[in-house]
Amino acid sequence: MANITWKGVYPALLTPFKADDSVDFDVYKTNLQAQMDAGVDGIILGGSLGEASSLSNEEKRDLLFYSKEIVPQDFPVIINIAEQTTKAAIQLAQDSQKNGADGLMLLPPMRYNADSKETLEYFKAVATATSLPIMIYNNPVDYKIMVTLDMFEAMVPYKNIQAVKESTRDVSNVIRMHNRFGSRFSVLTGVDPLAMESLCVGADGWVAGLVDAFPAETVAIYRLVKAGMIDEALKIYSWFLPVLELDIHPKLVQYIKLAAQHTGIGTANVRAPRLPLEGEELKAVTAVIEKALATRPVLPDYLNLKNKKDAAWA
Repeated sequence: MANITWKGVYPALLTPFKADDSVDFDVYKTNLQAQMDAGVDGIILGGSLGEASSLSNEEKRDLLFYSKEIVPQDFPVIINIAEQTTKAAIQLAQDSQKNGADGLMLLPPMRYNADSKETLEYFKAVATATSLPIMIYNNPVDYKIMVTLDMFEAMVPYKNIQAVKESTRDVSNVIRMHNRFGSRFSVLTGVDPLAMESLCVGADGWVAGLVDAFPAETVAIYRLVKAGMIDEALKIYSWFLPVLELDIHPKLVQYIKLAAQHTGIGTANVRAPRLPLEGEELKAVTAVIEKALATRPVLPDYLNLKNKKDAAWA
């Protein structure tokens, strides 16, 4: 089992589909290889960008098996858990551990606006049922449940709850988590157009979306910030921001899949009820992507920054 440091860049991978709606494992492999070549620190399967709600558990299992055949032994593969019942969440967690997953990303209960007590009991039940390390996904904007600092306090005794994907849209929450808990919980930013701001105030990592189309640029920003090379990171981030804003739209799956198609490491196919982009919306998103490609910056040798003594993560 790979050791997860909860530092670095973790792509929430897309699930490519063929025209017949089956999973396109060849395209998936192309994208996964591009992520590893760019220097990401692990991958997350079956998240929102992976169209989790339209994947069967068997497809998630097959993606896990396929990924483990490709990645190095020490490369973390994390499974997303977004279930409607505690029983189903426990079952998926246990199945994922049995099938070789290295960790879990855990959302609050889906389709029910659980209160704090209910949400905590859900998290605790899953954590007790598996020994896999867990990252809590805190996204009250999209999922309507806020995981508060007091709730994290209640989870401190659960040693395998180790990190949070911080998507509250409040960058200062990164500081609040570290002020209260020190290094007990790693904090990973989960909102692409707030990523550099979050990293600059202490986020340990980045659960990224547009990395699915632009892996090298994403990892470069992370590593430059952690090396203290803020001006160099900001130059890339400023170019990237209009594209990163595609991550916070309800159609982020269609938008990011279109971007991955333009960069040659994905396809735009989605699974219903999602539909392909068309008309003015397609033109507008394409224009954003094409402008970025036309002005794509030359990156510094970010993969070798770890040899520099000022790299905080070296």
